[in-house]
Amino acid sequence: MASSDAPGPLNFEYGLSTFDSTPAMSTPSNGSRLAVLGRSEPQEGADVQELAPVDHGFGAWSFCACGFIAEMFIWGFLFSYGIFQDYYTTHPPFNTASQVAVAAVGTVGLGIQYGEVLFLSMMFRRYPEYMKTAMWCGLLLYFICLFCSSFATQVWQLILLQGVGLGLSGGVVYLPTMILLPQWFSKRRGLAGGIIFAGTGVGGFVFPFMLNAMLNNLGLRWTLRIWAIMTCTATGIAFLGIRPRVPISKPHPGQRRPRLIVPQMVFFKSPLFLSFSFTCLIQGLSYFPVSLYIASFTQQISTPLTATVVLSLFNAAGVIGQVILGDLTDRFAYPWVMFFSSLGSALAAFLLWGFAQGPALIYPFAIIFGALSGGFSSVWPNAAVDCAGRNPENADITYAGTAAFKGVSAVIGPIVSGLLLQAGQSSSLGTRYGAAGYGAVEIFVGSCALATGLGSVVVAAARR
Repeated sequence: MASSDAPGPLNFEYGLSTFDSTPAMSTPSNGSRLAVLGRSEPQEGADVQELAPVDHGFGAWSFCACGFIAEMFIWGFLFSYGIFQDYYTTHPPFNTASQVAVAAVGTVGLGIQYGEVLFLSMMFRRYPEYMKTAMWCGLLLYFICLFCSSFATQVWQLILLQGVGLGLSGGVVYLPTMILLPQWFSKRRGLAGGIIFAGTGVGGFVFPFMLNAMLNNLGLRWTLRIWAIMTCTATGIAFLGIRPRVPISKPHPGQRRPRLIVPQMVFFKSPLFLSFSFTCLIQGLSYFPVSLYIASFTQQISTPLTATVVLSLFNAAGVIGQVILGDLTDRFAYPWVMFFSSLGSALAAFLLWGFAQGPALIYPFAIIFGALSGGFSSVWPNAAVDCAGRNPENADITYAGTAAFKGVSAVIGPIVSGLLLQAGQSSSLGTRYGAAGYGAVEIFVGSCALATGLGSVVVAAARR
């Protein structure tokens, strides 16, 4: 269904009717009506609470702003790993390790953070009253792992702490924002999701400059320690605004909790969900190699400062792309937003990155590819509701299922591109195409973006 046909405020979320088989009274989008938990009519002495409005008001937009901050620090730091990768490969004690092993630190973190979403979503559905506690525990684990990684002396320790540890804890910290988003936004869900997702791009734009300066002036150890303190302080404050619109009720004695695995998950077998998820997987194969190697490529054909600027531009362009593409999904059918995004990404990879011999072409490539490919994920909120079909309360599960597919590409994409890079550096495609041996990687990225466009056509057909 098109985003213009999106349902009204989704009052299914986590507490109103989670433990009661009787549906809660629906509330109009202005939130002025009174909702009674588990009752069709208000009863004398019942727990009555006025709900905040949907799509507008202080509660909705403060939730959006706080979600933006959490997204910025959790995902923005992961997508700034290129700065650490350059540092690790050029400074002891990690400069003697293989480039594939050093790159695995970032890819493992991304893969886990995407892949765990489905399991966490089912856990929060069954135990919604523990979601806030889990967020604080996740933030504590994030701090411990990032702080302890400052004492690492071997790559496997970085993979364990900065990869596995941050991936596991980061998912627990950020996922509640995506779960609660449909409670606060309905008609403007795409725009709100785009603003929240833009936090990744803002962090990816600002953090490389900050991290590069800190690494040069303070060294690796103190950079990681200071960053751990700063991240957990800012994210902890943001938790104050990441709250449910619909109050979470605890189960009464004798009440059964929802099943851990949602019964009759027919949407996982639907052509729409499968086509959309596989298309997102292919899109990830195009996006993640660029986010990982664009700084290293630029440094080989230019200067370290230029590499930092290019990585920042790449991530900053994603901010614009997230907001614009998110807003477009509220106005037009999202498969066609996917199609034009992927087609533009393919042309940028083939023509701009492929022929780049210096900053003249890499700058426009970083901006165009960063905006179109980096903004691709803003179609997810509306697509998740669409994939859930007549059961919009399962949108969080469809969202999580798609994220699991994206997690596969977060691991496979950089590995494949790393192998192609090693082969390309020993046998370049030529002097005019594929500088520094990146020709095979550029063709791989462009081909996957082109395949994403074809997948978007399949998604459009599946919606019919």
